[in-house]
Amino acid sequence: MSRTVLVAGAGMVPFTKPGTGARYDVMGAEAGRLALADAGIAYEDVEQAFAGYVFGDSTSGQKVLYSLGMTGIPIVNVNNNCATGSTALFLARQAVASGAVECALAVGFEQMNPGPLGSIFPDKPDPFENFNRETEALIGDVSLPHAVRLFGGAGLAHMQRYGTRLETFAKIRAKASRHAARNPLAIFRKEVTVEEVMASQVLWPGVMTRLMACPPTCGAAAAIVVSEDFARRKGTPATVRIAAQAMTTDFPSTFEAHDMRRVVGCDMASEAASRVYEAAGIGPQDVDVVELHDCFAQNELISYEALGLCPEGGGEKFVEDGDNTFGGRFVTNPSGGLLSKGHPLGATGLGQCYELVHQLRGTAGARQVDGARLGLQHNLGLGGTCVVTMYEKV
Repeated sequence: MSRTVLVAGAGMVPFTKPGTGARYDVMGAEAGRLALADAGIAYEDVEQAFAGYVFGDSTSGQKVLYSLGMTGIPIVNVNNNCATGSTALFLARQAVASGAVECALAVGFEQMNPGPLGSIFPDKPDPFENFNRETEALIGDVSLPHAVRLFGGAGLAHMQRYGTRLETFAKIRAKASRHAARNPLAIFRKEVTVEEVMASQVLWPGVMTRLMACPPTCGAAAAIVVSEDFARRKGTPATVRIAAQAMTTDFPSTFEAHDMRRVVGCDMASEAASRVYEAAGIGPQDVDVVELHDCFAQNELISYEALGLCPEGGGEKFVEDGDNTFGGRFVTNPSGGLLSKGHPLGATGLGQCYELVHQLRGTAGARQVDGARLGLQHNLGLGGTCVVTMYEKV
């Protein structure tokens, strides 16, 4: 029988531009220290640790965690592209829920380089080979960076099917900047207008501008997950539990549906969300606050629909009605999201966890969502993985 899992502590360092912050081992260790201090425990209390990163050598997790202590515990290094941080959390939660351990640590970190993402091992088979083949078949041989082609193509598919306007994606980006202005840990805290988003560098004419894409980012975040018995024994005032969590990978529809929205994971997200709603015994209408994977403004809109926050094809109306921000139905990415808070791949999922834990505790400061009791997290990695998590205030 699965045990209740509580998030006892969360830590996060400010996200920074490449080349302007600390090394990955310094950032990761600091995030771990912050999470331990938040939980009021010592590293010696941790029985297993899961370290997430994408761009780094093997056993970088040990390099990070040995700064906290060398206790001989299992340390598992995790890489699941942009869903790496939440994958580490998934494994830590699973270890506690199964009874294998009472206390586990998940830490994610990334020290990125400027510019678009690319292959690190060009001499080996490309894991995106099938994705690239389907993308070219659907949108043609568009000479653009890999992620821009994929998510821009998904946005274009939505525009063609439902008449969604480019300005709608600009409104999502402007909303992100307004939220991030309240977040001292965000990389971009300057508010931008819809007009400024539209006037930024064109990446794909009629489809995407530069400000609709998240920046390469460096940073780290961590979480401590524990059993109820551990929290009681240690006197840890853990007031947030993981009500449900699901991880999915690609289905045949990713390629067989011939739809760019599915190529970038909307079916993975929809299925993971459905499993979480069923396991938690609630529906999307019950959610108060959402941290979702807005690597591009286009993917935020697609994710509204995949997560059941609005009907399929209803993303534009959802934005126009203000249902994605304070005063609307769901406050989406109060942290500023990937677009404004930043996207250090291995840390992103745990950064989302950090935000939702503070929202449900009522300690999010100027960006606090009033009365938040249920928080939904969506973290996506192409290739592919999607992790959806429901947090509940207890």
